[in-house]
Amino acid sequence: MWKAYNIVERKLVEVPEQPAAVTIYARPDEREKRHLIDELKVDEHTFNSALDPDELSRLEFEPEHMALIFKRPKNYSGAEQFMFKVTSAGAFLFKDGLRIVIPEEAALFDGAPLARIHSLADVILKLLARSVIHFREHLKGISMVSDELQSEINRAMENKHLINMFALQKSLVYYVNSINSNGALLEKLKHNAGKIGLSTEELEFLDDLIIENNQCAKQAEMYSNILASLMDARASIVSNNLNVLMKNLNIITIAIMVPTFVVSAFSMNVAIPMQRFAFAFWVIMGMAVASVAAFLWYWRRRGS
Repeated sequence: MWKAYNIVERKLVEVPEQPAAVTIYARPDEREKRHLIDELKVDEHTFNSALDPDELSRLEFEPEHMALIFKRPKNYSGAEQFMFKVTSAGAFLFKDGLRIVIPEEAALFDGAPLARIHSLADVILKLLARSVIHFREHLKGISMVSDELQSEINRAMENKHLINMFALQKSLVYYVNSINSNGALLEKLKHNAGKIGLSTEELEFLDDLIIENNQCAKQAEMYSNILASLMDARASIVSNNLNVLMKNLNIITIAIMVPTFVVSAFSMNVAIPMQRFAFAFWVIMGMAVASVAAFLWYWRRRGS
């Protein structure tokens, strides 16, 4: 599926047909793939990299175009079970147009960063800016979800809450790697600004974008470190609670075994003391209660 846009009055306006200044291929089919590879001479490996979620960000210069692979957050859905994933996207800049390849349908051209378009290279910078904002929004969401899960864990130490915390921690690891990968891409764009043809205003925007991406990376690392520390603390708390529980169970078990021994001793099928005594039952029950009281007194004294 494709969508085409033209730059009209420094804004991107969708048009019903090609050729256009900007074309987005979302989940391209085989015909669209052959058009990009055979007719536009896009390298097949680079094309597949745009659809590979594990591919790192990079910048390549081909004879007829510039190829750029960057990372962006994948649209989150409730079926992901608190797992925030990342995906890749490819931008291929030709002299007469920009071709963008993404593995899923997404609203790439929304938000303030996509206003005031100057050139096709500026569209690429605005897409990268939108990706940084998208990462930052997801980080805020992860922080809120993490706080809610911590409250749930404090109330009930259930496995599902701990598993969700592990999923968030794994998500942050992917986010840190992706944001750092985009940071390396932005630095390479700055070093090749003259080759790409960036204007002074676009270069200033790129400098600001590098700063924002670095801040986003530090924020993601901070969240990741905090969540990792919390997970270690939670593991220690769970282990300590288990030790306390086992201790209490041992106390209960021993407290039950002591009177059981007393009662069992007087239940043997042999001649025993007080077997003809009228109040033998109550004497034995008193001895059982006294043994429990003696054990508890000894345990408390030993614990103090």
